[in-house]
Amino acid sequence: MKRIITLNVNGDDYEVAVKPNDTLLDVIRYELKLTGTKKGCDIGTCGVCTVIMDGEAVLSCLILALDAQGHKITTIEGISTEEELHPVQKAFIEKGAIQCGFCTPGIVMTAKALLDNNPTPSDEEIREALAGTFCRCTGHIKIIEAIKSLIPEQR
Repeated sequence: MKRIITLNVNGDDYEVAVKPNDTLLDVIRYELKLTGTKKGCDIGTCGVCTVIMDGEAVLSCLILALDAQGHKITTIEGISTEEELHPVQKAFIEKGAIQCGFCTPGIVMTAKALLDNNPTPSDEEIREALAGTFCRCTGHIKIIEAIKSLIPEQR
């Protein structure tokens, strides 16, 4: 039996009918049509479904939509404007940290949450934040370079 809930995604409230076992990922992709958040492993190991919930990077495939009520959710669509990319997105492009792009939204959201909460992360803190994400094309070297380029003293 479906239940009507309200989700705040990218600053907008959406009323959606969800089943008790619907994940936040499925609601974001298939109900809200925000397909920048990717569906990968569905068991929380690849990180492609990462969104930001109340300022923290979370795996949307492991969160029930019902449990996301009352929280502020940001997807990759919510961090840039039509005119301008987010600085993390710009850094990924400038440093060549993108190849096929499938994992990029999840990793960008992970990096954004890291830098929002810690503007000067150490190399170890960057690697730890990225530990739950996979990029099969580039690996994490260029991604780490992109994140480090956003640290004020390393510009």
